[in-house]
Amino acid sequence: MTTKRQQGFSLIELLIVVAIIGIIAAIAIPNLLASRRAANESAAIGSMRTIGTAENTYLSTLGNNTNYASLAELGTATLIDSVLAAGTAKSGYTYTTTTVAGSGQFASNATPVSASTGVRNFFADETGVIRFMASAPATNASTPIQ
Repeated sequence: MTTKRQQGFSLIELLIVVAIIGIIAAIAIPNLLASRRAANESAAIGSMRTIGTAENTYLSTLGNNTNYASLAELGTATLIDSVLAAGTAKSGYTYTTTTVAGSGQFASNATPVSASTGVRNFFADETGVIRFMASAPATNASTPIQ
């Protein structure tokens, strides 16, 4: 007489595997979100540098050494990409630029869309120094990026 032997995993073994996968996921997900936030902040700093360079180019060419431009004007002059020019969110941040005609000054801000996309606000002006503040919109008195 032969007996059939069933092969496979028992319910306990499957539950142990699912529990281990759950523990690994609980450890990995916060690190993944922190990495994404850091990448968004790095992209925001890069975009602020791009805006500053575009403003200086505009000033020395189309601005006749007296005027800076809005983001829309920089986009029209093809000095920045269309996403920045439209003022819509890019990499979890929204961008604004204010200028005063004939003053030779501009101020750009990058603000996170939510706390999950970034925690620092960024500021840049005609000095070319990018500054940040964690809790409020950054200004020219905020901490410079090292």
